[in-house]
Amino acid sequence: MTDFVEGWSLGDILGEGAYGEVRLVVNKSSGDAVAMKMVNIGKHPDARETVKKETTIHRMLSNPYIIQYFGQRSEANIEYIFLEYASGGELFDRIEPDVGMPTPEARKYFRQLILAVEYLHSRGVAHRDLKPENLLLDAFDNLKVSDFGMATVYRLQGKERCLHKKCGTLPYVAPEVLERPYHAEPADIWSCGIILVALLAGELPWDQASIICPEYAAWRIGHIKCLTPWKKFQDSDLLFVQMILKHIPSERLSINDVKRNPWFSFEFNPENNKYSDQLRNDNKLYKMQKQTLCYSQPELPPVGINNLTCMKLNERTGLSFSQPIYVEDLLVSSQLQPINTQASQGSFQNLVRRMTRFFVTTNCQKTVKIITECLVRENYNYRINDIGTITITGIDKRKMPLVFKINIFDMDNKTLVDFRLSKGCGIEFKKEFIKVKVLVDDVILKIKNK
Repeated sequence: MTDFVEGWSLGDILGEGAYGEVRLVVNKSSGDAVAMKMVNIGKHPDARETVKKETTIHRMLSNPYIIQYFGQRSEANIEYIFLEYASGGELFDRIEPDVGMPTPEARKYFRQLILAVEYLHSRGVAHRDLKPENLLLDAFDNLKVSDFGMATVYRLQGKERCLHKKCGTLPYVAPEVLERPYHAEPADIWSCGIILVALLAGELPWDQASIICPEYAAWRIGHIKCLTPWKKFQDSDLLFVQMILKHIPSERLSINDVKRNPWFSFEFNPENNKYSDQLRNDNKLYKMQKQTLCYSQPELPPVGINNLTCMKLNERTGLSFSQPIYVEDLLVSSQLQPINTQASQGSFQNLVRRMTRFFVTTNCQKTVKIITECLVRENYNYRINDIGTITITGIDKRKMPLVFKINIFDMDNKTLVDFRLSKGCGIEFKKEFIKVKVLVDDVILKIKNK
């Protein structure tokens, strides 16, 4: 492993974004982990203000369903943001393309998402980029909202302002955002509705909520029963979605309306469904959170962003062992080492749960050859670097860029093939993963159930 600072080592790459990547950083003595978001200001000078705004907003927040912010550090041309590590991976990874997931499971994640958004709005914060790729899962399979790069404060001291910036990811963006100005809360609720469609159907309903989009035009006039994804829906699911995805914001369900709706509050028979008590548990946890900060997350002191050396997380009683100890070492140490993207993955791989990976029976060199031959045969556009990372660049069915990487390396005397999304729709990425996996099925290591 490569040292980031003394006592903390770089682990897996957790994700990539427009301005940099997110890396796992692990304490070598305790094994505790944090996620480190790195933003390259040298390559992206315009990102400096974005980072400042993001961290200012994120440090205001403390909720069980929102990724906890630990602190920020500047070093040369890199800005580092330290966040809670969500070891359960990305929510989109749980969505089966063109299928989705069972309604009870979708309901569980949607409930937690709504509780997170309700908290954000209570703080006067709009997320503005809600989508499955920005929803993570912790070790207990609880949802965590992440990535506040597009967030903004829309209400301060009781005064609310309309928003004007057109931002977000087009298939999830509310129609009024495309027209502007717009109110923050209905726009976030709309995005939650699109996420629910993705959870239930495994696909997105349209490219954008605009009259120029035929699928959205059909939705507005109600001619949808024979169209996908709506023909997959149960009547109760579809009715609930229709009440959220109203074109006129004032007719859309509010957060309170959503929570009172029978679909949201439905409780299952405990004998038949393990999620029967989920709503009760979620509300109980949320109410506890409103009374006091959750002890599984460190409390941030009331100091300025540049004074994070005051953090003394080890002095907080009841600190969960799933959270880092001595995070201030990451914030103030001057022993910064060059970041080595070729760092051995080693035992840190078992900290990262991701479904878009598999073991193969061939060695690394042979595996690279097999995969690239398949990519050539299927006319994929790809390139490969000197350490064997394959980058595939393409366009998805919505004519949007889709970029993902295939990393191949030795782990515990086996060869691991790991796919990671760099840019584009998570559901479309999952489809491409399944296609490539089928192409190399002959060499995939079949793990027998014990």
